[in-house]
Amino acid sequence: MLDWTDRHERYFLRLITKHAWLYTEMVTTGALIHGDNERYLKFDHAEHPVALQLGGSDVENMTTCAKMAEDFGYDEVNINVGCPSDRVQKGAFGACLMAEPELIADCVIAMQQAVSIPITVKNRIGIDEQDEEVSLRRFISTVADAGCKTFIVHARKAWLKGLSPKQNRDVPPLNYDLVYAVKREFPELEIIINGGITTLTECQQHLQSVDGVMVGREAYHNPYHLIDVDAMIYKDAHQNATRLQILQQYIEYVEERLSEGVFLKHMTRHILGLFQGQVGAKAWRRHISEQAHKPGAGIEVLHEAASYINGSE
Repeated sequence: MLDWTDRHERYFLRLITKHAWLYTEMVTTGALIHGDNERYLKFDHAEHPVALQLGGSDVENMTTCAKMAEDFGYDEVNINVGCPSDRVQKGAFGACLMAEPELIADCVIAMQQAVSIPITVKNRIGIDEQDEEVSLRRFISTVADAGCKTFIVHARKAWLKGLSPKQNRDVPPLNYDLVYAVKREFPELEIIINGGITTLTECQQHLQSVDGVMVGREAYHNPYHLIDVDAMIYKDAHQNATRLQILQQYIEYVEERLSEGVFLKHMTRHILGLFQGQVGAKAWRRHISEQAHKPGAGIEVLHEAASYINGSE
């Protein structure tokens, strides 16, 4: 979810669900150590529980960044061993590390010794010509032996040679059964499934075989479909907010950030899908897309865009 799940997006999602865990976009160790770590690590207290997803493979740097995450108050550090983008491969992190489970194990050991928050791993079932039945089991076994207790498994291979990052999200076939089998073989581990999941009904079906479900793109493009997650998954049947009520709460957040110098466009791009399926949704998206980037744009853009919505839940 590079460039997607920044702190504004996470705050927005927290207005929809109180309990679902939120993950940052993948942040590289280099960006934290040599860049503006305040920019990448700052988050609102309302986002808890929230995890930092970290990209890297140098044990010392990974440990340093885990300490940063703990100091900033994150609830978990998640090592990304699944992202197939070109810049990830050049930096020797992400999905290419499926070929080096021993290195990830070394990172887990050092990071766990340095911090008290959980160190988890998000991985693919394999890469390129690997036999996914063998590669996933070997990876899980090796990294689990180092002390990792939680694995978020994207149930597709990543083809680093021949497929674009976009194609890697859809072209390699999903193998949910393999993830289920790994859970049966490692019952002591927390296995969370990811990949191609778009409804809460599907989530409930997966939860019969694994411990958790991660939803990515659908949560971004159609965020309001998460409105029932607290009741259905976490058994907290509080009254759901309407889309317009969520928008009003987010407008209050936007006002505060605007006063701090954050540009409107950086916050509005995440809410274009709020009214998906509602009358006026297209006009809502168009107005924000055309107006939010303009110099001096403020919350009036959101109020004007909301005027196009009729009968929203």
